[in-house]
Amino acid sequence: MSTLTATRKTRMPRAGTAVRILVLLVAAALTLGPVLWTLSTSLRTPSESFNLPPQFLPLNPDFSSYVQVFQQVNMVLLVVNSALVTLLIAVGQMATAALAGYAFARLSFKGKNALFSVVLATMMVPVQVTIVPVFMLIRGMGLSDTLLALILPAIPTAFGTFLMRQYFLGLPNDFAEAASLDGASPWRTFRSVYAPLAVPGMAIVGILAFNFHWNEFFRPLILTISQENYTLPLGLVTLQGNLGTGSISVVLAGVILSMIPALVVFIFGQRTLREGLTAGASK
Repeated sequence: MSTLTATRKTRMPRAGTAVRILVLLVAAALTLGPVLWTLSTSLRTPSESFNLPPQFLPLNPDFSSYVQVFQQVNMVLLVVNSALVTLLIAVGQMATAALAGYAFARLSFKGKNALFSVVLATMMVPVQVTIVPVFMLIRGMGLSDTLLALILPAIPTAFGTFLMRQYFLGLPNDFAEAASLDGASPWRTFRSVYAPLAVPGMAIVGILAFNFHWNEFFRPLILTISQENYTLPLGLVTLQGNLGTGSISVVLAGVILSMIPALVVFIFGQRTLREGLTAGASK
């Protein structure tokens, strides 16, 4: 009887493991399927892209679409513009979110809760509602059709402020008390004590900002006009040609090339992000 019970207990974990693996395989297929299809289509000729039934693997891989991408658009300039805009926004959001989050979490001042509620309320306002006043302010500052027009309005972040506030609230109060006994000012306490401990939280804010603004299309479409100020998503749209007459293979080849910088950042930054998330969870 005991042998039968042990056998059943052994089979149940194995069955549970098999179900988990199956679910993960389905999730991986749904996630990677469009990416693999994009890669496959970029290696076909335009005529093969519309064959019915479609073939997942190209019979004769053609890399000429990747060459045409560099011939039709200045890919290097687009990548540099996107990298510059995304990097400065990410760094700016990390700094402002850390400062604002610390103020809302650790400092006492009149109207703090009401002000924090207003900051959270801005998360409910879509960017399409504020784009006109933002455009008017940018034009009034003389920054129209510049990369600064994309960077400056995106540096304040309500979500990042909320995230860093919660992170600072999870840190011990003993550090602040010890620093105040040593005569440290609030700024010194933040800079020397809490800011180093909040690096994992700031890393999360920076990575989320990078992921969002690397693929951002709406604001660059409204705030930039000159092609030398185009970011990568805008430049890829020009590959479609007039009235969508461009080659679908060339467009998707450009999409694959646009994924490479983000993939490189993920490969080199995943360890830091994982350690940051682990450190944040352990505090």
